[in-house]
Amino acid sequence: MTNLPTPEIIPAIMPQSFADLEEKVARVVSHVKNVQLDIMDGDFVPEKTWPYLGDILDFQKLIKEDMGLPEWEKINYEIDLMVSVPDRDAFEWITAGASRIIIHLESHPDVAGIINRIRQEYGRPLESPTAPEIGVALNLDTPIEQIYEFIPLVDFVQLMGIAEIGYQSQPFDNRVLERIKILRKKYPELIMSVDGAVNAETAPLLIEAGVNRLVSGSYIFNSGDIKEAIENLKQM
Repeated sequence: MTNLPTPEIIPAIMPQSFADLEEKVARVVSHVKNVQLDIMDGDFVPEKTWPYLGDILDFQKLIKEDMGLPEWEKINYEIDLMVSVPDRDAFEWITAGASRIIIHLESHPDVAGIINRIRQEYGRPLESPTAPEIGVALNLDTPIEQIYEFIPLVDFVQLMGIAEIGYQSQPFDNRVLERIKILRKKYPELIMSVDGAVNAETAPLLIEAGVNRLVSGSYIFNSGDIKEAIENLKQM
């Protein structure tokens, strides 16, 4: 096994409301530095999450900076934009307080243009403490070669560990392991994240393949012990 650092564990939340977001963040804030919000619009993926469920008042307050995200002083937010308008939503979520933005390669014809506009407005993380990290996500059925041109533009890559995105509790797809190995060999310093079907059984396989970050929703939140579940995912 390659001598890799212990991976960062990122709990994934599919918020059903602002109150639901508050409740779930409260459960993990003592155990992690970052949490991922899966934002789904019912267009790019079939399911919807807050704020696309109709209750947008709290989100509008976030954009206007009238209030902050739950526990924003203690935890950072990674926003996984499973939406058909990432060019709009990315900027709204950065204003709302996101520290990482993930854009799905399949969601827009000009993902590179969106990334460049974010960079122009906010800079890069090494240049400015308020600049968000930017990641690109790639579905399993999209050829891995399509991500190569984005590597110089982004801070990390998110690979999907399931065939159908937008749902929790989907089965693990072993194809992601070979994709991780390909990218790790070609880009030794690349930060790679995997989202989907990450649990105590799949985490060792993903770590051995070379990931840096593990995003897990159902396994963490359905466990009887949040701290123990997170520690289990770190085991090499």
